[in-house]
Formats: sequence, C-alpha cells, structure tokens
Amino acid sequence: MRVLYFISDIHLGLQEEPEERRKLEALSRLFAEIRRTGGALYMLGDVFDYWMEYRHVVPKGFTGFFCLLSGLVQAGVEVTYLAGNHDFHLGTFFDRELGVKTRYGTYQFDADGRHFTVAHGDGLGEGDLGYRLFAKFIRNPFNLGLLTGFHPDLATGLMKRLSRLSRKHKPGDRAMETDRLLDYAHALVKERSMDYFLCGHNHAGGVYELEGGARYVNLGSWIDGRFPYAVYMDRLMQLKEL
Repeated sequence: MRVLYFISDIHLGLQEEPEERRKLEALSRLFAEIRRTGGALYMLGDVFDYWMEYRHVVPKGFTGFFCLLSGLVQAGVEVTYLAGNHDFHLGTFFDRELGVKTRYGTYQFDADGRHFTVAHGDGLGEGDLGYRLFAKFIRNPFNLGLLTGFHPDLATGLMKRLSRLSRKHKPGDRAMETDRLLDYAHALVKERSMDYFLCGHNHAGGVYELEGGARYVNLGSWIDGRFPYAVYMDRLMQLKEL
C-alpha cells in the first residue's frame, strides 16, 4: 500500500522573505520524507497565493519550489494538484514541464480498500454565490485569453489584488465556512460511500467524524508559522505538523 500525503494552503509568495524561506525549508523536509516512504502527494489548492499561467512566461519567485517538486516526481512519486481559489489558471506548465497532474473541483479515488474524496473546498455546499460567479468568470476560456493577453507584470498585479480581496473576505466568515464544508461533507457521505473527505480553503485544520465512521479532514494552512499535513499510512489517517 502506497503512503498518501496531503497538503493545502501553502500560499507561496504571500509573506516576507524569512517566512517564505521557512515554508520552502519545511517543504524540503516533507518531500524528503515522501521520497523515503514512497507513495503519492495530493496538493489541495492555494499552493500559491496567486497563480496565473501564460503561454510563454512562468512567474518568478518559485524556482526553489519547482525544483523540489520536479525532484519528487523524478523520484517516482505521483503528484496531483487540485486548483484552489487562489490558483486562477494552472494551464499546462505543471503537467508538461514537471509531470504533475492538475485537476479542478473535487476528485475521487480508491486506495487500500478506502474511498477518498478530495477538494480545495471553494464553492462547495450552500452559499458563496459571489465566488462561484467569479470562478466561472475568471476561468472562462475567452476571459482567460483576454487576461493572459495583458503584459505579465500587469496581469500579475491584478492577480495579487484579487488575492488580497479574497483574504479580506475570508476572516469574518471563518466559522460559517467551517460549517459550510462540514455540512457539505455530512450530506455527501449520505449520498455515496466514502471513508475520507479532505479539503483546505478555510484554514481551520481539524478532523471530524462523519456518519458510518467516515472522517472529514481539513488541512489548515501554512501562513501562521505552522506547517500541517495529513498522511495516510497503515490504514490510519493522521494530521501532523513539520
């Protein structure tokens, strides 16, 4: 049985250089552990504080992370990247250049006789209509074509502005967001057989029991000096910190 690792809400590029360096060092330690045990890594969104991909340009500032990620894939680790609300457009760079599988929305898979449903968490459940409309607008192929047609410096500045607006929206409704995702998981487990629902998004890490022995696992975030991750090993899911 492969060991499964899960991380979310790293928000690379958000903080000052010392904090960003500590994030990268923590990622290096985690990736070393993953290489040692083997298995798969699921990155459940908002790995970057903003990400907009262009046809011929890759945003600077993340070379160290790309090297770590490429080394992980070259070591035989399967890496899957689900887009979050700060991952505006993943494009083809991760798939073609780094060998990372990219997906949007929720993703389901079976491993070790267990059923896993993973998602970032944005736009799920009741409410947050404004964000759902925004996501449809920003990821519309025509609008993406217009946005990526801007000079990268201009478009990146706009992405940073949208990222700040998203953070301003989040703190005041943290409890509501937690309830919304929990309610979604409770409803989902009634509709289909599921052992684990993993997400991030609201930065409220924790493990909660669902019906039938299923578990809701929120991965928390890396922006407050803590470096949480989840690992499934020997038929046991654990939320840990580096």
